[in-house]
Amino acid sequence: MTSSAPPRSLDTRAIWAIALPAMVTNVATALIGIGDMWIVGRLEDAPTQGAVDIGARLFAVLFTVMNFLKTGTTGLVAQAGVRQGEAEQVTVLLRGLLVGLVIAALLLVAKPVLLPLLLDLLGAENRVLANARIYTDIRYWSAPAVMANFAAIGFLVGQRRMKTVLAIEVAYNLINVALGLFFVLGLEWGIAGIGWSSFIAEFAKLAAIAALLFAGREGGELLRRVRAGGVARWSALRPFLSVNRDLFLRTVVLTIALAGLTRLSAERGPVVLAANGIIYQLFVFTALLLDGFENAAQVLNGERRGADDRSGFSAYIRAILLRSMAAAAVVAGAFALFADPILASFAATPDVAEVAQSLAIWLVIIPFAGAAGFVLDGVFVGASWTKALLVTMIGATVIYVAALWLSWPLGSQGLWLSFALFLIARAGFQLAMLPRLLRRDF
Repeated sequence: MTSSAPPRSLDTRAIWAIALPAMVTNVATALIGIGDMWIVGRLEDAPTQGAVDIGARLFAVLFTVMNFLKTGTTGLVAQAGVRQGEAEQVTVLLRGLLVGLVIAALLLVAKPVLLPLLLDLLGAENRVLANARIYTDIRYWSAPAVMANFAAIGFLVGQRRMKTVLAIEVAYNLINVALGLFFVLGLEWGIAGIGWSSFIAEFAKLAAIAALLFAGREGGELLRRVRAGGVARWSALRPFLSVNRDLFLRTVVLTIALAGLTRLSAERGPVVLAANGIIYQLFVFTALLLDGFENAAQVLNGERRGADDRSGFSAYIRAILLRSMAAAAVVAGAFALFADPILASFAATPDVAEVAQSLAIWLVIIPFAGAAGFVLDGVFVGASWTKALLVTMIGATVIYVAALWLSWPLGSQGLWLSFALFLIARAGFQLAMLPRLLRRDF
């Protein structure tokens, strides 16, 4: 499927055609962490549930920090579809796969040093550490599939093939949850079963995407591009690497900020760690839901940037922001009504449930705090304003660190207050930079 330039007038149907499948896709992705927390919760052991949270945060540091391969590929594919057509889109995919596999090889070589270091940085101790080691040692080996999947999904999103992405992600998560239930509760493998289910599901996802691409007309173009060579030439790779370098550094900063929640939670004991872990997984659920609008901004604003259409670019920013805030209100309202029973269902013990329920107000506040920033992330990525995106993330992190220091006496309430301020500051810096970027590039 070749992406074609949409009409210059605002097409709100295009927003929903991308955002709604992306929401469902992203929610399905969130089920990995949420499903793992729920399954382990059936074991009724707080240290084991805390270990899954530690492991999930570790892979947020290790794998999700590489999500720039997806977002960078999406924006560049969207721009290429308007400027050069499908052949250049396939070339972007090949560059993403090449870079992803090189990163995966480096991660595997560094595993003996990197994995223990990350576990130590996240503050895991005693039984939590022992269980986290089991889980992370297994899941780590899925790195090649994770990196390749990032690039391939970014390619499909950039081509507006959201229904295909939705089908792939739903199947992936069904496999992961089904295997997790079977390994943990059926075969009684404990936390190792969670690791194996994630490992198998990731490679199954890669096999499905490869079969899809080679069965379609992209298969022929992929083979032609590989035979022609030049994909790995430095002059061809440099623009791709420049965009993705900035996205990588921005994601590193974001991931360190998120990992700080885990580290500070771990210092307060396994019950607080498990409770904050549940809140965090529900935040991830919220963020991935609202990220449907980020995906819409990446594609639609990327296309308008490729077409050099300032009026359409600005109109899509306003339209997508409005719809994102409305969706945030729906999510916040649902948590206001149902947070307590939801949190109780995830908690491994009554003590964990009590602590988590005391933090429920943040599930209502955070959707509003983060909605604008998620959309503007997509706008900046679609326009390849990645250096500016990095600058805004660094500025917001400075505010976040200051807020953590000032709010430390408030305990977990202070952690989530600081995080909400971080999300608001990020959007504020992005909005402040937007007029100058528009004047420069249009």
